[in-house]
Amino acid sequence: MARLVVRLRDRGWRLTAQRRVIAEAMAGEHVHLAAEEVFERAREVLPEVSLATVYNTLNELVDMGELLAIAHADGRRRYDPNVEERHHHLVCVDCGRMVDVQADEPHLPDDQQQGFEILGIEVAFRARCPDCLRTV
Repeated sequence: MARLVVRLRDRGWRLTAQRRVIAEAMAGEHVHLAAEEVFERAREVLPEVSLATVYNTLNELVDMGELLAIAHADGRRRYDPNVEERHHHLVCVDCGRMVDVQADEPHLPDDQQQGFEILGIEVAFRARCPDCLRTV
């Protein structure tokens, strides 16, 4: 069972058939799917699920803190179910593949914060994945 489904069940979140297939679509390592990709995966299991339900569910899961919403270089928002451990992302500039990486947390010195309250940090390392390097 997907870790996200387990977390949602533990929270007592009502897992309708639609919500379940959407949460199950987020299973696996290094999952960073756009809403349309979640929709495609969910429709394989439950053909009647709608794209609007996928968007609404993903937004609700982000609001609950159960998914991270990440701005991807391709312009599409990606959703990451890895909310349990701090991590950054390694992104291929050619194919867009995105993987989680563990790295030291960057620090912005107090005198550089310009009075802002820091709410979070997003780091993306831009690179070429091994598959794309073979074709260069």
